[in-house]
Amino acid sequence: MAVKKPFGVWDSPLTPKHLSGQKRLSDVQISRDGRYLVWLENRSSQGVLVMAPLQGGAPQDLTAANSVRARVGYGGGDFVVGLDSVYFVSEGQLWRKPLSSGVPRPITPAGSGAIASPALSPDERWVAYVYSDGQDDGIAVVDTLGQYWPQKFLSDHDFFMQPTFSPDGHELTCVAWNHPNMPWDDTELLTIEVIERDLFISPGVVSRVIAEPGLVFQPAYSPDGRYLAFAHELDNWSQVMVKDRNTGDIKQLTFDDAEYSPPAWGQGERSLGWMFDSRSLVVIRSQAASSRCQILPIDGGTHEAVDYPGASYWAQIATSPTGNGYIAGIVSGDTLTPQVVVIGPNKLSSAVAYTASNEVAADYLCVSQPISWTSQGMTVHGLYYPPKNPDYVSDGRPPLVVLVHGGPTGHISTAYNGQTQFFTSRGYAVLAVNYRGSTGYGRQYRKALEGLWGVLDVEDAVSGALFCVGQGWVNAHQLVIMGGSAGGYTVLKALADHPGIFKAGVSLFGVSNLFTLAAETHKFESRYLDSMLGPLPESSAIYHDRSPIFLADSIKDALAVFQGDEDVVVPRNQADSLVEILKKNGVPHFYEVYPGEGHGWRGSHTIERFYASLQKFLIQYVIYG
Repeated sequence: MAVKKPFGVWDSPLTPKHLSGQKRLSDVQISRDGRYLVWLENRSSQGVLVMAPLQGGAPQDLTAANSVRARVGYGGGDFVVGLDSVYFVSEGQLWRKPLSSGVPRPITPAGSGAIASPALSPDERWVAYVYSDGQDDGIAVVDTLGQYWPQKFLSDHDFFMQPTFSPDGHELTCVAWNHPNMPWDDTELLTIEVIERDLFISPGVVSRVIAEPGLVFQPAYSPDGRYLAFAHELDNWSQVMVKDRNTGDIKQLTFDDAEYSPPAWGQGERSLGWMFDSRSLVVIRSQAASSRCQILPIDGGTHEAVDYPGASYWAQIATSPTGNGYIAGIVSGDTLTPQVVVIGPNKLSSAVAYTASNEVAADYLCVSQPISWTSQGMTVHGLYYPPKNPDYVSDGRPPLVVLVHGGPTGHISTAYNGQTQFFTSRGYAVLAVNYRGSTGYGRQYRKALEGLWGVLDVEDAVSGALFCVGQGWVNAHQLVIMGGSAGGYTVLKALADHPGIFKAGVSLFGVSNLFTLAAETHKFESRYLDSMLGPLPESSAIYHDRSPIFLADSIKDALAVFQGDEDVVVPRNQADSLVEILKKNGVPHFYEVYPGEGHGWRGSHTIERFYASLQKFLIQYVIYG
């Protein structure tokens, strides 16, 4: 029988300790002979590569002594699997580890900057990779035995990602772009002739595959070498394209209102892959807040769905290069925790890795409800989650947590969200806002935020909260706004612009000073604000008027600030300066800094401490405040 207890203080199996113990699954690949599956598990602060036979068998750790993590930009592109070895990034070096036995050996020297996205040549003599020293980026090449010093291969753009060799080894393709663009603005798809030398390879003629400007994502050669597939944004949506390398013709395979490329915040992201016969592609199709997997015949045949029970979000597609026809990926859903899954040629599916061994019963997990509302005359989208816990009932209406995603070019999806379930199982309702500027709704919706960051995102979050109040779903006097990074900025700006709407705010590594952000953030985002706000110094007045640090005297509502002391994206001084003003003004607040953490929490101890502190803050200032 359910017990009567106030909203927000229900006991939940999703405890801080439970959430801190969950692994994170980052990537999955299939070996070149189609025998093995290799995936990356992030266990607290350590990244571990794990291998298992593709057609079933016990998994084994490959890199227990190394922490696998690439650090170019936001990371990603951590490893690549060959025929009998895996090549991975650890502590700024590229390493080789045989799949069968033996210890990892570095093949690049220490102290050479950040490395990501290793790509093997067909004969596995060479590995190309993206490098960055924080100032200069490029593609370098090293021999797979590490006998020679790495050589620069290409460095004529500000940024590079997704290098890949053609099956004959005579060509290398990559995506490149220059400031002030971000990788979802105007990127170039380059093909580079590969010239064999005595001891190395060097670049020959460099060509652009697509002449028109726009978003290009993830080049992938067909196994027979005839075709080059990629995603390209046309009009309002990114579509799947295939170039016939024999004729030079480029063919469009998809024509629907959906996106086939995610915003490339990290290296090594994949949304498409070739089937072994070179006649069809496996793709991830994203629309609104969900995604699904499909097989696309390149001759224009019927699209075939690839399903997994409970999955509404797919990532990191991998296909077997051999004739066994296997597909792998990382899937999740509202009530499905992230899993590495394998789909066989007969469409039978199985999960081989999970984020947690102690799963929570479905009775405590909430399913999202897609909703839309009007903000300043425009339609805005989000996901609404009502409270859910079979053990409790409460009087009245629940408190609402408005979640604001980061980026701001990103979105909140129907992928499993432990944070959301943490709230709903305790008696909170949650609104995840995909404000104007979010991805998944087309180019026009994504670009609506340009020049208006700190305006539209704030109005969309506030109007979303008031919409939920107007529907009678939530308590108007217990509204909370919460976000991290760019989402944290929206939190601070909303509290300053609309005091009294929210009972409290929660900012995780949020931006408070836009001038400082432009001057101190990492290279990847150092010109991001040119499009979000305008270039400096011409737009100085906008930076000043929209910086929460200069509006902080208007903040009156309770505020919790969480910060990592090694954050290079939004440095700690942003939070320190804001908290000093809160102290001076007597604003109720809570401030917690986590040693050793950067732009997001990785350590299990930090995650457990964060959720425990968050719970106490909300009980004090929202539930009983």
